Amino acid sequence: MSRYWDDIPQYSQPNAAELKKKSAASRKKEKAKGKILEPVVINGRAIVNKWWGKAWCDNLERYADYESRLDRGKRYVRTGAVIDLKIQKGKILARVQGTRKTPYKVEIRISPLSEEKCQSIIARCGRKLENLEALLAGDFPEEMQELFQSKDGLFPAPREISFSCSCPDWALLCKHVAAALYGVGARLDENPLLFFELRGIEVGRFIDVTLANRVEAMLANAGNKSSRMMDEEEIVGMFGVL
Repeated sequence: MSRYWDDIPQYSQPNAAELKKKSAASRKKEKAKGKILEPVVINGRAIVNKWWGKAWCDNLERYADYESRLDRGKRYVRTGAVIDLKIQKGKILARVQGTRKTPYKVEIRISPLSEEKCQSIIARCGRKLENLEALLAGDFPEEMQELFQSKDGLFPAPREISFSCSCPDWALLCKHVAAALYGVGARLDENPLLFFELRGIEVGRFIDVTLANRVEAMLANAGNKSSRMMDEEEIVGMFGVL
């Protein structure tokens, strides 16, 4: 008896050697056409090494409808299958090598931050000026980890992110999308400020507004007496001098 599900095509999974060979051929072909590619290159087994890259990868795993897609995505990005990855305002565009000769086109869209959420993040950033100094140096201080991973942080919630891939896989998060997302984690390891661009935040203005708000708050409290200040009677009582 024929069954409906018997006719679903089964796709073989290329091994690492095949992926590397096809990826190299695709890069060579695109280069010959004059196209500029930004491939994701992973050195060693670890895809990410710093806390913000790891936090990004941990966050994306909440979106998976099938765990196997993530494992395959890791294998793809490690073998150099992400032959091109560009991070832009609100979206990620990638070309990921798969079974066929032509790489698949991946597009990941992320909603921009609301003004309310952005102002909340600015307020939290301004509590420690040394954190802003670290950001200017292209680093993310670990004290800001909560800023990214909290419920109202910078990392996108599932409702704020959508995926599309030209491959025939019916899963919402296919292995090619997973490879691209892990590639973003690797790219953020190299340049964490790209994350601000992805969320539609201009870093220079973000820091300027944060500093301006901090200075304004300090000036507003300049006339308030601090509990750490001692009046004349306390000084006489403690030291016996005026």
